[in-house]
Amino acid sequence: QVQLVESGGGEVQPGGSLRLACSASGSIFNFYDMSWYRQAPGNEREKVATIAPGGSASYADSVKGRFTISKGNAVFLQMNDLKPEDTAVYYCNAKNVAGVPYWGQGTQVTVTS
Repeated sequence: QVQLVESGGGEVQPGGSLRLACSASGSIFNFYDMSWYRQAPGNEREKVATIAPGGSASYADSVKGRFTISKGNAVFLQMNDLKPEDTAVYYCNAKNVAGVPYWGQGTQVTVTS
């Protein structure tokens, strides 16, 4: 069973930055697709960014050029130039080769002046 734990959320002003981290219970980052999703109140959960085992990354159009996903001893989401519409609970997701998903508990990101 894979356990994921997110950290790094908080409150920031528009234009600010935050860095989220996702740690895992095992050495899965070289074998699983790792993604960040977010869900704002009243909205469906949406995929924000994905990093494949080989390191290739993809992003939602709404965050391209502002967010960067990377991995090392954790999976990170560097979020720059944050906007109020980025406010959401951010979830870490791991998906194995069989397509089985695992989720973290989420971390709140609030962008407000």
